Amino acid sequence: MAQTRICIVGGGSYNWSPIILRDLAALPDLSGTIVLHDIAPEALEDIQQLGRAIMAATGAQFTIEATTNLEAALRGAEFVIVTITTGGLEAMRHDLEIPRRYGIAQSVGDTVGPGGLSRALRNIPPMLEIARTMERVCPDAWLLNLTNPMTALTRAISKTTKLKVIGLCHELFGVRATLREMFGATNDEISVRVAGVNHLIWLLDLQIRGQDGLQMIREYVAAGKAAPVKATSGTFLSPFQDRWQVKLALLDVFGALPAAGDRHVAEFFPYFLTESTHMGEDYGVLLTEIPHREEVARVARANVRSWLNGSKPLATARSEEHVADIIAAVANGRSIHTIVNLPNAGQIDNLPREAVVETMGMVGPTGAHGVSVGALPPGVLNTVAPHVLNQEMIVEAALTGDRALALQALLNDPLVRDFRTAPRMLDELLRAHAALLPQFA
Repeated sequence: MAQTRICIVGGGSYNWSPIILRDLAALPDLSGTIVLHDIAPEALEDIQQLGRAIMAATGAQFTIEATTNLEAALRGAEFVIVTITTGGLEAMRHDLEIPRRYGIAQSVGDTVGPGGLSRALRNIPPMLEIARTMERVCPDAWLLNLTNPMTALTRAISKTTKLKVIGLCHELFGVRATLREMFGATNDEISVRVAGVNHLIWLLDLQIRGQDGLQMIREYVAAGKAAPVKATSGTFLSPFQDRWQVKLALLDVFGALPAAGDRHVAEFFPYFLTESTHMGEDYGVLLTEIPHREEVARVARANVRSWLNGSKPLATARSEEHVADIIAAVANGRSIHTIVNLPNAGQIDNLPREAVVETMGMVGPTGAHGVSVGALPPGVLNTVAPHVLNQEMIVEAALTGDRALALQALLNDPLVRDFRTAPRMLDELLRAHAALLPQFA
């Protein structure tokens, strides 16, 4: 059984940390120390107690530590999992409400659009602080980034440090789960050739039990069937539900299927979130507002406290996330095949080298290596390449505090349609987040 030291930065997360702790506890060949770091002491105490309860209930051989001191948390770590949100939901409220006053609807607001730009500008400085601290106290550690905007943050780290950094996202797993339900298949019966950027990855080839999966989807739709959707209508979870209407429309045109939730995919295009589509509702996309996220956070916190006080049975079942599996594979000298965000070293022939792209990859003791998919088809390339170039500009703007670059990136975004008001919108966002944007001071 491999011994390792893992640090979770943002370890007080009531959403992510219980999942990561359960997944680590479920691995029979891994043990050691998990250090939780957060700037919120009360949440940190709750999650530390939960971690200890999970380890005791499962018999897992992990000790759980907690600290608000970043350097102490990182010292000696072999794996650093980062799940942060600079400014929390109050900062995100500005990301959604300020653009909305300018007629821009965002179904998520954390990856592209004005919200994605704003989130990148304020998340990159603390990410760099984490990375530079790692270079001092654990330079050989792996940085496993779960934080959005995934592409920009992972790129900022790969561009400015020599750390081993991977961005990890679960959107493909959600699409795969729907495919399992549609066709009664298992994960082993589904194989994919997938490429793009985070939240806009495309299934270029899909095999289900050796058959053409994309054609199977077309026939499924032609038979009058709809993608299975959980019954969440009228609840706070309804906007998070993937109804597949955006993906199917794009499959019909491009011959490839986006492999992320519609609420993410819609934001990469100029025509899904408009007044003529009732801000996405015509395609089954509902806007994720701050009250929805506040309720998710409230429920997650209530669940943790119910598990701790014994009013609900402790949850110990593991998830489909691959963070823990990657750690176990590397620590035990084997490799894992999974979806990864990495600098382009040839995974996608017709996108710039070093730009962060999302493909399948192999991760093991020798490093992380993306699987080559060749060239993206012209139509698909044309949807992805502008965002790759824009995210490069956003990273540079965040690193340098260059407002001109930030404005150019904003104007290049497909959700931004008014040249005259975009500068005012950017300045409003910069003023709203001024305390979190030291590089623009």
